[in-house]
Amino acid sequence: MNIPRLRFPIKTKLTVATLIPLGIAILICWMAGVFILSAKVAAQAQEKVRYDLSVAREAYLNELTRLYDAVKLSASFGRTAETVAAADQHALAATLAPVRKSEHLDILAAVDASGKVIFRANNPRQFGDEKLRNQFVARALKGELVSGTTIIPTGELALEGEELVRQAHVTVTGTRSDPTPPAPLNGAMFLFVAAPVRDPAGNVVGALYGGVLLNNNKKLVDKIKNVVYEGAKSNGRDVGNSTIFQGDVRIATNVPNTDGSRAIGTKLSAPVYDRVLLKGAKWVGRAFVVNDWHLTAYEPILSLQGVPIGALYVGMLESHYSAVKTDMAVLLSFVLLLSGLTGVSMAGFLGRKLAQPIKELELLTRRVAAGERDVKSNIDSRDEIGDLAERFNDMSQSLAEREDSIIELNRNLEQKVQLRTAELEEKNRLLVQTREELVRVEKLAAIGELAAGVAHEINNPMAIIRGNTELLQLSVPEDAPNREEVDTIFQQVKRVERIVSNLLKFARREQMERGEVRLNELLHEIVGQLGHQVSLEGIEVLELYAEETAVIEGDEDQLRQVFTNLILNAVQAMPQGGALCIRSAPVGSGDHYEVKISDTGVGIQLENLRQVFNPFYTTKANGTGLGLSVSYGIIREHGGCIDVESVPGRGSSFTVLLPCEH
Repeated sequence: MNIPRLRFPIKTKLTVATLIPLGIAILICWMAGVFILSAKVAAQAQEKVRYDLSVAREAYLNELTRLYDAVKLSASFGRTAETVAAADQHALAATLAPVRKSEHLDILAAVDASGKVIFRANNPRQFGDEKLRNQFVARALKGELVSGTTIIPTGELALEGEELVRQAHVTVTGTRSDPTPPAPLNGAMFLFVAAPVRDPAGNVVGALYGGVLLNNNKKLVDKIKNVVYEGAKSNGRDVGNSTIFQGDVRIATNVPNTDGSRAIGTKLSAPVYDRVLLKGAKWVGRAFVVNDWHLTAYEPILSLQGVPIGALYVGMLESHYSAVKTDMAVLLSFVLLLSGLTGVSMAGFLGRKLAQPIKELELLTRRVAAGERDVKSNIDSRDEIGDLAERFNDMSQSLAEREDSIIELNRNLEQKVQLRTAELEEKNRLLVQTREELVRVEKLAAIGELAAGVAHEINNPMAIIRGNTELLQLSVPEDAPNREEVDTIFQQVKRVERIVSNLLKFARREQMERGEVRLNELLHEIVGQLGHQVSLEGIEVLELYAEETAVIEGDEDQLRQVFTNLILNAVQAMPQGGALCIRSAPVGSGDHYEVKISDTGVGIQLENLRQVFNPFYTTKANGTGLGLSVSYGIIREHGGCIDVESVPGRGSSFTVLLPCEH
């Protein structure tokens, strides 16, 4: 089956040829645009998060500055030096309590020159303990105004008030990568300021210290977030968030858990922990924060000695910038798609304009192909298409002239061609027939040599087997239980001997003893002896011989073998009964005689007809496949031929053609 080739109009080819470079250019522009946009957006996002960290740091320091100003002003205010020097708790309460309340300080206390606490505004009942181990207080008593971030141990925090202990409590949660129970936080993180209190002479008579608790300080982290991100939202979620870490634990954050609560107590990721808290360096990059990917920035929070004790974090949802990148990519794609559609329209228009004259020429060629003559093109184009139209007109004129001369030549050639074709067909038929006959003869000769060798090798051992089998029959009584098996062996040995005998007949055809053979009498004799070989029950035998006496020159025994084999095959092809017809008649001018043996049996399948004369081909359960091949060879040696016709289910006819006696 020939699959038709796809047809592409020239308009399509011109359009495609225009669109391919345009499409490649658009694709390259789209890929470059998306890459550049992604790179630029990523770079801008990194710069934005760096800037956000700077803004968050300023907001954090502003809170420390507010605390610094409150403590400093309180230390230098009015009679503070006099009340501290006199350890007047009532006066200090009147001075410090309003300041603590108005400035929202978690800690505000006074110590004397020896470092003992005189008064705590947040826990007035607790005083007299020494604070010289606190670096801020110790340096303030030396005359320095000190501010920064520190961690107050839980034991010391209890002196500042049990309420602060409860407020500072953070439950640390574990991580999937570290299933061991987390250790609780030791202490709480504070913004801390200590200022010296000086008398009018400038001598340090004591100090004030104040602090803002960072643990659970929602107000501060929300303030940082609002300053940095100004309440920006995406799909109902805050775009940005901020966090204060004590060590690697979130103690104040607005990063949400999956249930919407603040992720206080969750821990810092290991890579960020190594860089920020162990190495004291900044981290800017993409990180998975609690339950979502963020663009993040971290920087360490240092103690008064410059040791990292925590971290300040700001981050924004990566999906926000991904949406921006997607929007920009969609916009770029829309612009390029619009450009592509415009290009397609222009290419289609130009392709149609260029293809129109070619289409007209194609229609003219169809008219010429349909037999129309004197067809002319009226295309007026000053280009290659115009030249093609002129050549078409020349071709059309030349074609009309040549066609007239060709018609005349064809009239003379037709008769010669018919004559030569008939001769060639006849020669081809004879050639094919000769080739098939040559192949069959070569095959018979080769198989004959093989059969002779095989039969020779089998004969000797079979003679020994038969002799021993006969001895075994003599030694086993007729009524013995094993007698049946011994008889079966003997029968099968005889069958093998028959096969070997047929092989030898096939391989060593005896020298033909020529003599006069009367075919009708020979056929009648074979039919008369047929009943002794096979059962003829249900079979009607018809002998239809020509009145002329048929006498041919040949070997009567060999011909008897051929016709006996054909008649037996016909009878065996009718197991349910039927009609066996044997005809004989002269053929042509009487120089050949024909014998036809027909049956109404099962017939031969069409695909098997060409193989019936091949050696060893048989459809019988006990056949050797040599009968017809031997018969074929005998008839060929007699100068005749044998053929078969068959209709499956209706019977077969074998025809033997032999030359008459001259």
